[in-house]
Amino acid sequence: MKRLAGVAVVLGAIGLVTAFALWRLPSNDYLVIPDVAKPLQSRVDVQGGHADAKGDVYYVDVYVRRIRLLERLLPFVQPDGATLVPAETLAPAGTTDEERRQQSAAEMNRSEQIASVVALRTLGYDAVAKPRGVLVTSVASDAPAAKVLDPDDVIVAADGAPVLTPTELRSRIGRHEPGDRVRLTVRRSGKPIDVTVRTIPSPEDASRAIIGILVDQDAKIRLPIDVGIDLGSVGGPSAGLPFALEIARQLGRNVTHGCRIAATGELALNGTVLPIGGIAQKTIGARRAHVDYFVVPVGANAQGARENAHGLPVIPVDSFQQALRKLTTSRLKC
Repeated sequence: MKRLAGVAVVLGAIGLVTAFALWRLPSNDYLVIPDVAKPLQSRVDVQGGHADAKGDVYYVDVYVRRIRLLERLLPFVQPDGATLVPAETLAPAGTTDEERRQQSAAEMNRSEQIASVVALRTLGYDAVAKPRGVLVTSVASDAPAAKVLDPDDVIVAADGAPVLTPTELRSRIGRHEPGDRVRLTVRRSGKPIDVTVRTIPSPEDASRAIIGILVDQDAKIRLPIDVGIDLGSVGGPSAGLPFALEIARQLGRNVTHGCRIAATGELALNGTVLPIGGIAQKTIGARRAHVDYFVVPVGANAQGARENAHGLPVIPVDSFQQALRKLTTSRLKC
């Protein structure tokens, strides 16, 4: 009996060590986990602005970390509301976690600038925003593009046609099929060079051609007043819309009517609200903050938000201008 008891103790210890190891060891893919929406008032400082009105604009973030082996084997131990996301949907193949964090921080910085210029121009300020091309932020190490493109390259033409925005570049590449070659003109260290890139199938839709890069807007921006935004370690481009709404609020536009308004959406230079990832988790985060309304991009994002809203009113918008108009003219109840 003593021997059996000893064996049981040893096996139990081995099981605990194994479980601990499986919990600590990360896997290749990621979990996207809800975070609670937070107010922006103390995070945004607009020269000459004030925020005395009741109500708040909230931003919504998510936690992103590598899934642990135990969580992959036993999904029920994953955090509530988490979703498993393949690594290649967040960053090109070969990207390290540190590179992904740096890229996310750079996206946030550009998002702050674009939100500031969009908000100020919409409010009638003389803010300058001149698109200068498509900034390459990351290149998949296993894509043909890795041989000819580098991070910080700026793509200014595709197949001989000028491309000044990411939308224009995606449109040009979308005319091709996987395996086709695309001629690109790139500005590198201030000098133009021509390269040819072979397209590859999108991991999400094998019939759609991509070139295996992540991009952002390159633009010359000049603001007539100072706008300071600081979310600490939060990264990514999806807080552009709430940034712009908070800037408008501090400059006297009644966007909240005393309510708590959460928002998410990347902004293009013309004010278009672009779709974002993690909409289910962000909707959960908005609910957990007990906000009164959730402003989201139209289309699939709005549908995903409604599926997870559980009674939270969802307001879909296609541009900052539309969001501002809806919020300032609607009779919001809270």
